[in-house]
Amino acid sequence: MSIIKFDKVDVIFSKDPREALKLLDEGLTRDQILKKTGQIVGVENASLDIEKGEICVLMGLSGSGKSSLLRCINGLNTVSRGSLFVEHEGSQINIANCSAAELKMMRTKRIAMVFQKFALMPWLTVRENISFGLEMQGRPEKERRKLVDEKLELVGLTQWRNKKPDELSGGMQQRVGLARALAMDADILLMDEPFSALDPLIRQGLQDELLALQSKLSKTIVFVSHDLDEALKLGSRIAIMKDGRIVQYSVPEQIVLNPADEYVRTFVAHTNPLNVLCGRSLMRTVDECTHVNDSVCLDPSGDSWLDLAEGNVIKGARQGATPLDLQNWTPGQDVGTLDRRPTLVHSNIGMRDALQIRYQTGNKLVLQDGNKVVGILGDTELYHALLGKNHG
Repeated sequence: MSIIKFDKVDVIFSKDPREALKLLDEGLTRDQILKKTGQIVGVENASLDIEKGEICVLMGLSGSGKSSLLRCINGLNTVSRGSLFVEHEGSQINIANCSAAELKMMRTKRIAMVFQKFALMPWLTVRENISFGLEMQGRPEKERRKLVDEKLELVGLTQWRNKKPDELSGGMQQRVGLARALAMDADILLMDEPFSALDPLIRQGLQDELLALQSKLSKTIVFVSHDLDEALKLGSRIAIMKDGRIVQYSVPEQIVLNPADEYVRTFVAHTNPLNVLCGRSLMRTVDECTHVNDSVCLDPSGDSWLDLAEGNVIKGARQGATPLDLQNWTPGQDVGTLDRRPTLVHSNIGMRDALQIRYQTGNKLVLQDGNKVVGILGDTELYHALLGKNHG
């Protein structure tokens, strides 16, 4: 079951959105509605499901509706029409029409937020800023101190705990904002372009730190970004928005391989495939390889073959009539330890690793799911990916 579910959500920035909603139903665009009524359509007919423990990135140009959609989750923006369900203790709470008491509970216990502009209180120390939300929850001082110390260590700010925000760099201030959100111990973390105001190197470092923290904490994160590289790096799934609508919602690889329309295609045109694509989408499948009985050709020029048993399990490998030893590579292994012979890898291997292994070994990669051979990856497939000719 989804932890967050948007169902045909419209957001109109107006005290009375009925006229704008009527015009939306008649097919008018947001620009036409603005001219006719003066009302702004922030989000139109947005539906998406966010699973527990994933990072969902809302991405688009300025004015696309990504922040407007995000801020519905904690009630900062009002849902004008539709439903927005957030799971809490086995129940589904509809943020679109929940009571004030329910919304307060969700904001203090279920949902935390990290802002683009840090939103730190300049008169408080780092420790006091992180502790502020815990005080609002009514936590005892001893418990607050323990939680704050844990989060300070988690984000690497222990030695800065007594400093004021203006004594910190931008990156450090954003770490304080992240620690404050994490201290709330909420399962859902909203991040509204938290790294966009930072220098590129600091931004990349914080992206890496967020992924490292996520591997430990498994929060459900909804992250707003206008940077496709950031979205592809962080997102379990990405919702690309335009003019208040969700144009495509999918995993990063499918966004790159199968853009929904010209708008998305333009976004991904200059994406670095090394950071996104994996072996399964690049490989030549076993069925596409040359077969002779139960043998699959690895390399026609070198007369290299894989002998397969039932279920495409490897019985052996040979070069002509001479047995050929295969080697295994696992993620994190130093590629420099590999010899110049074919290598067995998992089908989800990243393209960057695949290129390094191909260069080091001078041989093709054999892709497996468990013990089952599913495909072959060689120069042709890698070149096609680099040139954008792969079709997924």
